[in-house]
Amino acid sequence: MVNVPLNGTRRRLERAAWGLRPSRMIATARTVSVRIPLLACLATSALALALAGFVMPMSDFPSGLEFTVLPLLAVAFPVCGLWSLFLLTRIRTGGAKFALPFVVCVATLTALAYVPFTPIWLNTNFWWHRAVREQIVARVEAGELIPNVAHNGRLIALKPDAADVSAGGEIVVDEDDDGAYVLFLTSRGFRHTFSGFLHVPAGGDPAKFFEFDDAPPREAIRYGERWYFVRN
Repeated sequence: MVNVPLNGTRRRLERAAWGLRPSRMIATARTVSVRIPLLACLATSALALALAGFVMPMSDFPSGLEFTVLPLLAVAFPVCGLWSLFLLTRIRTGGAKFALPFVVCVATLTALAYVPFTPIWLNTNFWWHRAVREQIVARVEAGELIPNVAHNGRLIALKPDAADVSAGGEIVVDEDDDGAYVLFLTSRGFRHTFSGFLHVPAGGDPAKFFEFDDAPPREAIRYGERWYFVRN
């Protein structure tokens, strides 16, 4: 009988030493339990959105980043989704905050399904680099820039200060009776696949670019006067 109050007193003293009350201890445990899955969902969602938003600039082969991130994301995001579903069962006892991880996952899936990341990136890329690209085209047409890559007579390696206007720091030039076709690459892939912004001469047709001699472009979207986004 004497041990009961002593044990109770000991517990109260221990709580006082740590500055915690029973209610505060429970609240702290609950906060930690929802914080970890919430941070995990936020991290994986941010990674998924970043990959979707920047998949075009990362597509310049070779890129080990995609091969590293995609498998990790393919495992982590479903796990976080299942975790968030489990936490919904704790809303009644822990409050609405346990729904936050699920909300983050749903919002991310909605954005991935409906936000046109690639067109947004292409428009940004085109307008951001247009002035510099047109200066380069003018120099090609004037004969100031000529092919300078030993293994390919149609490639021009750009100087480092202009290398970001074309993937790999090189542009592709095709001279014919109409004038100069100049391709600024946005991506390179396996088996000679590519995409990029093609500047055509006055009255030119993007299908006349030498890369499309065997097959017409899969895409040829006009972005401005004499400018097309093309993909083979």
